[in-house]
Amino acid sequence: MGNRFQVTDRFADGAQYIGGRLRPGTSGRTHSVVDPATGESVYTYELASTADVDAAVAAAAAAFPGWAGATPGERSDALHRFAAILAAQAEDFALAESLQCGKPIRLTTEFDVPGTIDNTAFFAGAARHLQGQSAAEYSGDHTSYVRREPIGVIGSIAPWNYPLQMAAWKILPAIAAGNTIVLKPAELTPLTSLMFAQAAKEAGIPDGVVNVVTGSGREAGEHLVGHPDVVMTSFTGSTQVGKRVAEVATATVKRLHLELGGKAPFVVFDDADLEAAAHGAVAASLINTGQDCTAATRAYVQRPLFDAFVARVAELMETVRLGDPADPATDLGPLVSHVHRDRIAGFVERARGYATVVTGGEAPGGELENGAYYRPTLITGAAQDSEVVQSEIFGPVLVALPFDTDEEGIRLANDTPYGLAASAWTRDVYRANRATREIKAGCVWVNDHIPIISEMPHGGYKASGYGKDMSAYSFEEYTQVKHVMFDNTAVAAKDWHRTIFGDR
Repeated sequence: MGNRFQVTDRFADGAQYIGGRLRPGTSGRTHSVVDPATGESVYTYELASTADVDAAVAAAAAAFPGWAGATPGERSDALHRFAAILAAQAEDFALAESLQCGKPIRLTTEFDVPGTIDNTAFFAGAARHLQGQSAAEYSGDHTSYVRREPIGVIGSIAPWNYPLQMAAWKILPAIAAGNTIVLKPAELTPLTSLMFAQAAKEAGIPDGVVNVVTGSGREAGEHLVGHPDVVMTSFTGSTQVGKRVAEVATATVKRLHLELGGKAPFVVFDDADLEAAAHGAVAASLINTGQDCTAATRAYVQRPLFDAFVARVAELMETVRLGDPADPATDLGPLVSHVHRDRIAGFVERARGYATVVTGGEAPGGELENGAYYRPTLITGAAQDSEVVQSEIFGPVLVALPFDTDEEGIRLANDTPYGLAASAWTRDVYRANRATREIKAGCVWVNDHIPIISEMPHGGYKASGYGKDMSAYSFEEYTQVKHVMFDNTAVAAKDWHRTIFGDR
């Protein structure tokens, strides 16, 4: 067994990080962080009130002029220091993320934490490349150029499935562009968001630039989104909640970035490498115990390969080792909570009435019975319009369906409200190119499924939202584009004035 993160001492002063220090919430209500592997509470804290949100926004507003006025080089240097501090504290971050989420330590050590460090290093460089269009005399009589300016205080809401990475995806582009931010993490998993904000202070990022309020969505979240001094909201979460965020943001005409649900198709053509596709499907459907909006959820397999694919995926799923997340030998940890585990079990139990559960479909007993565990599950025989095919389950459940023609495979892949991610598996470059053109998703992988990189954007089509996280494209969300135009003629009575008054 591995080490355990010691929570209570680290956050003895509370779970609100406002103006550069931890403090307790003032809502009068408490919440517990629960280790989903054991069902035991590991930290109880006071939730944020609307007054705490106001204080955080005020701290961010006070810090904005100074941070916005820093040079790109100064912001870049601070972010480079930030990346170095994260690297030095990598073990603590990995342990804390594993504890609050139930993620296997192997995943947090090799994916969540290094990905966050790399993202921080990327934005340290990107901070110096906020360029507008080159200056030129487009009208002939004027010189025009474009400025990119920070827009102000950002109010962001992050989900519970990747608390550290989502905190980074929200905070880094915002502050690299010169904005300040108030982040509301999920109440279930606030620890690494708070640690991330503390590390920013250690890096020399001024107090108030990064603030964290930990409260309920209905109280703290809605107040943050509707706050008149917040100029933009970035939200990652379910499509249903995203609609409510949009409603609240509209009242104050905020800029809005939404990264919402997904139901990613995994399209296997009949010339694909079967072994590669089966391994890819198991990894892509089970990452983070399936609690990933880009996880493979719908495997469409061309009929000549379908039976062999189902058999091989089931065989591989049965080798997956469930266990203590702190044990490096564990492949699959628990779901984030027992409530969520029971929700997923409900999907599978209802599916038994119209489909076949090939493997899994149950919670393990024995030493794991107190945790929120659920076995890797493969379902076949479901109709395209069934619940398990159309709804986001958000757990270790893969549904496999056959198709005949290439046209049918692509049509079925597009046949949900979502469009966040997808993959196509084929040895044929023309098939691959067609799939990447015609599948409506923000990311389409070919012969792989899941890898992300800091240099490339992440965001969806359709009900999966709009706007981009990561990459230089994220600056489109967090900067104001301003056209500046200088007259070069020094002529008082310009020719165009005569279209308004006087004679030529």
